[in-house]
Amino acid sequence: MRKLSFDDLNGKICVVTGGSGIIGISIVKALASVGTKVAIIGRNIQRAQETAAEISDEFNATVIGVKADVLDKESLVKAKIEINRILGPIDLLINCAGGNSPLATTQVEEIKQSESLDLDKTFYGLQMEGFDQVFALNFKGTVLPSMVFTQDMLKKGSGVVLNVSSMNSYHPLTKIPAYSAAKAAVNNFTEWLAVHLAKAGIRVNAVAPGFFITNQNRFLVIDEKTGAYSPRGNKIVTNTPMGKFGEPDDLQGAALYLLSDLSAFVTGIVIPVDGGFNAYSGV
Repeated sequence: MRKLSFDDLNGKICVVTGGSGIIGISIVKALASVGTKVAIIGRNIQRAQETAAEISDEFNATVIGVKADVLDKESLVKAKIEINRILGPIDLLINCAGGNSPLATTQVEEIKQSESLDLDKTFYGLQMEGFDQVFALNFKGTVLPSMVFTQDMLKKGSGVVLNVSSMNSYHPLTKIPAYSAAKAAVNNFTEWLAVHLAKAGIRVNAVAPGFFITNQNRFLVIDEKTGAYSPRGNKIVTNTPMGKFGEPDDLQGAALYLLSDLSAFVTGIVIPVDGGFNAYSGV
């Protein structure tokens, strides 16, 4: 019987895209706490390096910041070369880069019959530029890093990919069609890649956070003037059995489990971390 711990992650080398975001920082801290060496990938190199330095100091761990754009394969290849030079061959990949945008968000939840209906505030007013931007960031921003950073795993015959999906992938929320569709695509890609790489010794899974307040969704769930929950924020909390938004640290246990040998026979799954949202029918 194997020892039930995360000791196998000690000394492993992990790449985390979006590691400077609220959820990414929490996952990087979890990795640092068990001795994993981490490379934070980000377009903003100053932010990535500052985040890396803060976490390194807090946990006495090896964490570096590396510049790359998850939608630019050439920049990802350059980042991989730098990571290999500084840390060594990559063992783990976490695809955490993503987010939503007001440009891909409708202003109204539902279209109702009305003579004064303003179509610009509905699905019909969405601009494809914003839609494409959000879909690409969340979906292609998972596919391209997987193409680049799993190549060391392929050579070694072992490794783990962890994608960060969303509960929107199961139950699309109103107002955000691009984000919901992209996260559903991430789930499907997680299953597809898990099958594609299973016999190569690489496992691929995902976590699906429920409702966490992040920089990308704050404008939807918090009233800017009062700081209280918006009507949408209140609706989310009401439909979450635990009656609250999640904290970023709530993802740490599920992430470490899926990355470690404790889940050695687990691949192609998506674990909801949602306070019971998926289980609740509303009545």
